[in-house]
Amino acid sequence: MSKVLIIEDEVAIADLEKDYLELSGFEVEIENSGDKGLERALRDDFDMYILDIMLQGVDGFEICRRIREVKNTPILMVSAKKDDIDKIRGLGLGADDYITKPFSPSELVARVKAHLARYERLIGSSQQENDIIEIRGIKIDKTARRVWINDEEKQFTAKEFDLLAFLAEHPNHVFTKEELFREIWDMESIGDIATVTVHIKKIREKIEINTAKPQYIETIWGLGYRFKV
Repeated sequence: MSKVLIIEDEVAIADLEKDYLELSGFEVEIENSGDKGLERALRDDFDMYILDIMLQGVDGFEICRRIREVKNTPILMVSAKKDDIDKIRGLGLGADDYITKPFSPSELVARVKAHLARYERLIGSSQQENDIIEIRGIKIDKTARRVWINDEEKQFTAKEFDLLAFLAEHPNHVFTKEELFREIWDMESIGDIATVTVHIKKIREKIEINTAKPQYIETIWGLGYRFKV
């Protein structure tokens, strides 16, 4: 259930807004002064803010500005003023919409629903799933660059992680030391291909139960290494 905070000093209007929103399934809280409304808006989490402009203490413009400094939550501003300058100022401070009194409660509810739906779509589109590889007890989160072995997280250096992830992304493919060195170290190629051997040894110490009989990274004698599935 979406939570809405109404900051409105006209009690009758605030109650009317609350009644209509609650009938539409919203959970609604009211603050009748700008000071308390601002404090509540910054302290608690809501899914939508409805702000009157003319408030005692702190006006709606200032509340809008302060909310927008720390939150991207939709803001709908309400005012008896029909001047374009107030609309422009409110929208310029980060409000998502502006409605003038008197207004239809049904229109208010429709606007609240529209802005919440749009916000949820934006949030959903920005939340991308992590790129994860899972093979026989190993979980590699490429996005967060974290590795778990049988649900226990292990720490890897940057190059160890890159090498493990590359091999796991190409299971059962044999890579020579030269190919791995070129792929992982690239332009940072200070040293020689012995670096690959050293890193494979360190990785095995972290992922293998018995490094003498590796289950994951096999040595293919005379060729290179293979991540076995």
